[in-house]
Amino acid sequence: MATNNKKTDKEFGLSSWAIDNKTTIWVMIAIVLVLGLSAYYSMPREDFPEIKETKIYISTPYPGNTAEDIEKLITDPLEDRLRNVSNMVEILSTSQEDYSIITVEFDEKITVEAAKQKVKDEVESEKANEDWPIFNNAKVEPNVFDLNFSEEIPILNINLSGDYTVERLKEYAEYLEDKIEALEEVKQADIRGAQEKEVEVAVDIYKMMAAKVSFDDVLNTIRNGNVTMSAGNLITSGQRRTVRVLGEIEDPNALDGFVVKSENGAVYLRDIAQITFKEEDKTTFARDFGNNVVMLDVKKRSGKNMINAAEQVKQIVKDAQVDYLPEDLNISITSDLSSKTENQVSDLVNNIIFGIILVVTVLMFFLGFRNALFVGFAIPLSMFMSFMILNMLGYTMNTMILFGLIMGLGMLVDNGIVVVENVYRLMEEGTPRLEAAKKGIGEIAWPIIISTATTVAAFVPLGMWPGVMGQFMIYFPITLSVVLGSSLFVAIFMNSSLVAEFMDTSEKELTRKQLIRLTLILGIPGILILVFGGVVRGLGTLMIFTAIMFWLYRYVIKGRAIKFQQRTLVRLENAYQNALKWALQGMRPRFIVISTVALLLVVFYLFFGVSLRSGRTKVEFFPDNTPNQIVVYIEYPQGTDIDKTNALTKDIEKRVYSILNDPEYVEPNGRNFLVESAISQVGEGAQNPQTEGGSAAEMPHRAKITATMREYK
Repeated sequence: MATNNKKTDKEFGLSSWAIDNKTTIWVMIAIVLVLGLSAYYSMPREDFPEIKETKIYISTPYPGNTAEDIEKLITDPLEDRLRNVSNMVEILSTSQEDYSIITVEFDEKITVEAAKQKVKDEVESEKANEDWPIFNNAKVEPNVFDLNFSEEIPILNINLSGDYTVERLKEYAEYLEDKIEALEEVKQADIRGAQEKEVEVAVDIYKMMAAKVSFDDVLNTIRNGNVTMSAGNLITSGQRRTVRVLGEIEDPNALDGFVVKSENGAVYLRDIAQITFKEEDKTTFARDFGNNVVMLDVKKRSGKNMINAAEQVKQIVKDAQVDYLPEDLNISITSDLSSKTENQVSDLVNNIIFGIILVVTVLMFFLGFRNALFVGFAIPLSMFMSFMILNMLGYTMNTMILFGLIMGLGMLVDNGIVVVENVYRLMEEGTPRLEAAKKGIGEIAWPIIISTATTVAAFVPLGMWPGVMGQFMIYFPITLSVVLGSSLFVAIFMNSSLVAEFMDTSEKELTRKQLIRLTLILGIPGILILVFGGVVRGLGTLMIFTAIMFWLYRYVIKGRAIKFQQRTLVRLENAYQNALKWALQGMRPRFIVISTVALLLVVFYLFFGVSLRSGRTKVEFFPDNTPNQIVVYIEYPQGTDIDKTNALTKDIEKRVYSILNDPEYVEPNGRNFLVESAISQVGEGAQNPQTEGGSAAEMPHRAKITATMREYK
């Protein structure tokens, strides 16, 4: 008998320690709340996790050469040199006019840094050969780099338009570019739809021949005349001063006076050439809903907060509109990816609050309002601990992390419910509160530990997925493990201490005066936080809800909860007991087990054997969902002039916009409630980052139309 009592009245050492050291637990709870809240606000937000592929890129610009020459002189020699690199899986290359891009893919046994160094060594060896091409008296320099896709996709576009010249719009864009690129979170801001200026010296070949002047004479004259050089030092008045000869020209008209040849009379550059200062040949066009704009593509730096970056960029634009930009300049911000990420984070907060409300509401009928709050408190505490751990691991708040947090939110309440209910049962049987807490948690500690471990183990295979998709999916099981581990820690340490201190099986009657006092304590701060709290206004909602629930429980729910416990719950328990008695008689247990296994096998056969084979059940990697953006990539044959690409793209734009601006989607005031923005880019910026990542080619044969849908909250 003593042995049986010893087994029944066992304690779990960690939970008993927490109960005996409640001050330490209060401090621990405070630390988790503070650090968790701090981690929630400091974790970088982004759309998708940063994935580094084991791919190394080699880009080589070689102006003035055809695609065939680029392939023969640059691409083929580098490919031959790289074929013998260890751990190499595949080499892909593209040779086009003036530019070569080579992608070298490695297996997962090598790090990105090691692969990059191997490629650099081979490229340097090939570059050292005597037959490597030369441009401007120097060997052509290949650029070896790795790529992070989060840095290749613009987080937003800033469009400038108005009754101004393109040159003036470009000046405004450059002002914004300098301000934006100074931000720590921003990698770069590229200007689209405007060109740089250049000085064109158009020589007359016949005048050159008459003056007996060669092209080298013209080049050397401009090169030597447009230079600032040091003329040594001069000591005067006891100080050493540096002397410089200023020769760099600031006005292109100064080139007219350059002397190309002085024998038998001076030959000036203006005598044999026409000098103009104009835009470079067009390499980019940009439009917003068909209207020409000068556009800024803003790209986020890896590992930085997308939402903070977008907010700071928008603030820079607002400040510039006040301090520098003219009032009649039209500025629009489109393709803002931060709004989607911000909505996902808001959904997580809403789910946490809604989860607390549902859990407390359901448990009130079983344990009472006071005891239900123990489980409700475990939800935000577990989430704050998860934020703290994920932030310490260096993770960002992205889609996969949020997905794991939301799924874990539905699982983490299990441990708290089991702990609170078991202690509540022992107290109902007459066990003192402190003893009930120690023994109750001791009875179920190992079962909930094993249950949590088996749940986590079910998701471990997702973390073993090879390749890029494995790097993408691994965040999901890690997040679930952190959330469930946090809930287990909270249940064993925090919940055990809380129930040992505050749990009570008797429902105390709150007077009207006490209810009013609680309402004032919770309601007034809750309303202030809801109105002025900004990102923490959800806490205000929760405080107001708690105050309302005190009144509802006192006058509406309490009587129904007692009736449920005394009548409905008793009938359910009796029905369950009778069902168990029936199922455990005679041969019925064997029959039930065999029938269950047989039914399982039949269902597996019908699903995997018949339904999948016949095609009735379709297999998809990701389910179809409503897209946030629609992107149209347009590609014409290599060598297509950008003006022709632009003209053809305009025709496609008209067809796309005729669908986007269908009267079905347009309100009477002219607002399109479905489409937020539609931008098109031709040439630079029109590449697909998934397939042409890292390419710096001009791409005059490429175009892109991006339609962004509105976010509904």
